[in-house]
Amino acid sequence: MSRAGIRGRLSRGVPRSGLARAAGIVGAAVGVAVAGVAAGLAAERAVVRRAKAVPDDPYAEEDFGELPYDSACTVETADGTDIHVELVEVTDPDAPPRPTVVFVHGFCLDMGTFHFQRKAVAERGEHRLVFYDQPGHGRSGKLETGEYELPALGETLRSVIDQLVPEGPLVLVGHSMGGMTIMAFAERYPEMFDSRVVGTVLMATSGGLLEETKIGLPAIIGRLGTPLLPLVNNATKLTGGMIDRARKASANMAWLLTRRYGFGTSNPSPALVSYVERMNAGTSAETVARYLRTLYTHARYPALTALKNTPTLVIVGDQDMITPVTHSEEILRRLPDAEYVKVPDGGHVVMLEHADEVNAALLDFLDRLAR
Repeated sequence: MSRAGIRGRLSRGVPRSGLARAAGIVGAAVGVAVAGVAAGLAAERAVVRRAKAVPDDPYAEEDFGELPYDSACTVETADGTDIHVELVEVTDPDAPPRPTVVFVHGFCLDMGTFHFQRKAVAERGEHRLVFYDQPGHGRSGKLETGEYELPALGETLRSVIDQLVPEGPLVLVGHSMGGMTIMAFAERYPEMFDSRVVGTVLMATSGGLLEETKIGLPAIIGRLGTPLLPLVNNATKLTGGMIDRARKASANMAWLLTRRYGFGTSNPSPALVSYVERMNAGTSAETVARYLRTLYTHARYPALTALKNTPTLVIVGDQDMITPVTHSEEILRRLPDAEYVKVPDGGHVVMLEHADEVNAALLDFLDRLAR
């Protein structure tokens, strides 16, 4: 059964640089609520100037969004959405066969989320790597009508696998909504975890938003004002214009909120914060609105049953305010044999903020799978 098609010829080179600069923050909740907390543009600018005045920022010259790839293509999903994919091939001629690693990014981000993991794994040259932008994100196309649904994101992952990795073992790596995508994929195709998926990495994600715990995304929405939750149950009524009016409150406030809700350390790299903000800003208001309900109603803990016999690595920052530690602990309760890495002072974008710790855990996990 065909689920997708590859359109166009494979292209080689380096991706186009940058995304349009606009107001953007981590997650739809903060994006919608920013108008309610923005106060005093002059004060914001002063705070941002101080926050960015970090001497010797180690990432000031980092080539974010500019990593090379061996080929790129467009995969067309069954619903007609064009998905931008980049591939990095094995470069070590002496490397034994190893699983292909497929990376799945989160909400309001793009494949650049895995910037440092891409560099670290590619440097070894032992694995084929597949990166793609989720529908409505980065350089992928958007759904023509209706809302985005997590089962459809699971189908998108299946389309990418079917067309670009039709055989051989796989390791799936998902961050935030990317982890939820993997769960939706497991829910629909549990047999893949018996036959092909030999390892799963779940970073800063959740099997369900656990509204009753009063933490995470629902609580953030509540704390920031804007009575959004009743609207989520009727998300089709949210328009791009409504969210745009919120986002336009202040680009500086967006930067500050990105730092506050995306990072765990008190003084993260300004270049990293700006990079995450650019990814957030690259996600259109329409896309934000059309994802809200599926994220808020996500409940796929039973799908984790498919992963019980598959080695799994769970990574979370202990200061994550979007998908807090409680969510990873619930995953571990369902997968007691999973490896667990809790990164001190790590926020939601832990793989960017604490790249060394995350890379060490990821590379060790891949090595142990090879053994």
